[in-house]
Amino acid sequence: MASTTQPRRKVRERREDVRNRVLRAATEMMADGTPYTELPVQRIAARADVARSTFYLHFPDKSRLLIALAEQAVEALFREAVGWWRADHADGPDGVAHAMRQMIAAYREHRRVLGALAEVAGYDPDVAAFWRDRMRGFAEVVRDRLDAERRAGTVDPAMDVPTTAQVLIWMVERTISAHCRHDEGPGDERIARTLARSIWLTVYGVQPP
Repeated sequence: MASTTQPRRKVRERREDVRNRVLRAATEMMADGTPYTELPVQRIAARADVARSTFYLHFPDKSRLLIALAEQAVEALFREAVGWWRADHADGPDGVAHAMRQMIAAYREHRRVLGALAEVAGYDPDVAAFWRDRMRGFAEVVRDRLDAERRAGTVDPAMDVPTTAQVLIWMVERTISAHCRHDEGPGDERIARTLARSIWLTVYGVQPP
């Protein structure tokens, strides 16, 4: 059994190593200022020190490469916000503001990948499906919380929960992405607090004392 398991493990490790090298190469090239859409597969493969054919064994096309790059970026973007929606909200708008600051910081850290994701999703069906799926997952977290708040009687019973969830997630994502494209950082706190106030008032209708 050991003699069979060990070679398989080594194959998996080699595959993972190649995959990570390709992802790292693409990330470094984007960090150097090359837009993702202008990165040829041959250059990515050369920087990763793998054959072009090996690249395609791991990533059938550049769409799959972008999706792999975006997995970590999107998870980082939504992590803190998901945590806030699942928390008790005892800290009021300050808790939302903290989550918004973290989202802004995550967007800045991964801005090239997230920018490429938004651009390519406009014309690539696979990338668009990935992005819709991630936004749908975020919306479900928000919708579950709004449903719970409505059952508890803490929000307007007439609230259209699914639509409100959609409005909130896209307001946050679009605002942060547009802000980070045009502001190098001085306006981050204002955006975080304004988004926090907008979210809180939309959900609860009143500003806490």
